[in-house]
Amino acid sequence: MKIAILGAGMVGSAIARDLSSKFEVTSFDISEHNLNNLTNAGINTRQTDLKRYSDYPVLLGDFDLVVSAVPGFMGYSTLKAIIESNKEVVDISFFPENGLELNDLAIIHNVTAIIDCGVAPGMSNLILGYYDSKMEIDSFDCMVGGLPKKRAKPFEYKAPFSPVDVIEEYMRPARYVENGHVVIKPAMSDTELIDLDHVGTLESFNTDGLRSILFTMCHIKNMKEKTLRYPGHIDLMKALFKAGFFDENEFSFKGIKIRPIEFTSALLFDKWKLEPQEEEFTIMKIVIKGRKDGKHQEISYFLYDEFDAVTGISSMSRTTGYTCTAAINLLASKLFTKKGIFPPELVAKEPGCFEYILNYLRERNVIYKKEVKLLS
Repeated sequence: MKIAILGAGMVGSAIARDLSSKFEVTSFDISEHNLNNLTNAGINTRQTDLKRYSDYPVLLGDFDLVVSAVPGFMGYSTLKAIIESNKEVVDISFFPENGLELNDLAIIHNVTAIIDCGVAPGMSNLILGYYDSKMEIDSFDCMVGGLPKKRAKPFEYKAPFSPVDVIEEYMRPARYVENGHVVIKPAMSDTELIDLDHVGTLESFNTDGLRSILFTMCHIKNMKEKTLRYPGHIDLMKALFKAGFFDENEFSFKGIKIRPIEFTSALLFDKWKLEPQEEEFTIMKIVIKGRKDGKHQEISYFLYDEFDAVTGISSMSRTTGYTCTAAINLLASKLFTKKGIFPPELVAKEPGCFEYILNYLRERNVIYKKEVKLLS
């Protein structure tokens, strides 16, 4: 089976390496540097501009399955072009548009498209969808973040993917559900300190991470996702935001037209870049409360994962990428065959899919620890 992977950044490369042990893989990217790292690992590569969407029918013609690991600003258009090329796809790009709007298109083209299939969104959705099929849920809370182990001022942060995607996360208004109503607040709002195992005190804040579950799980009265960073990071980001560094409108400086967000992203690319062998971690805590068999329960899942010194693959690449490759294997094995757009919470409702993905991750030492409490 032939698999095309669109995007050869940190996560896309991890996906390629994992899938190449079982499938014939070709990675596509505009960056020669990114592709050289994979070529040296014996993986097929092709340098191409993935924004040329009209080329996709020919570009993808020989492939059975596709992974979209492009930057978020390209994600929706890339997904649409893949579907129009009649290809099954698993997507991890964090695009701002509503991917569910492509459902009819996917059905017309007889395509299965699993979207938002990373760690969060991704595994968080999968866990929620599974338990929604088992119990009546009252509330869902998710906290998640990826951070360097070494704290370095001023940012105390490194990005495992494009800085512009991180900035987008800091700008996009955050939606959550409270008492059955969708509440919209500015990103980076409602900051609070929280103590977590392995890392100590982190700062949580609102981001727009619920995405598809706002629509697919709208019967749940309370749902919220918050992002985790080291304390103080968000105050610095708010200052940059207020100073105009994240503005998207062009302005002229000494005769040169500049979009501040592109300029800022370019500056932060090196500042936020993980160095080779730099230690980092991914942490996530999910708490679901509800009723099963007349009993009130609290079900929690906790993930703490670190950089893998043996493979040299970052934790965020592992936790995001291996969720995606698990879903690719689901499709390749015909364990999930429905046609249309499917975020992970809908995939989890199909018998065996949730367990398959958890086991796949466990085999790669990405461990989600589960705890169940009975509530009075």
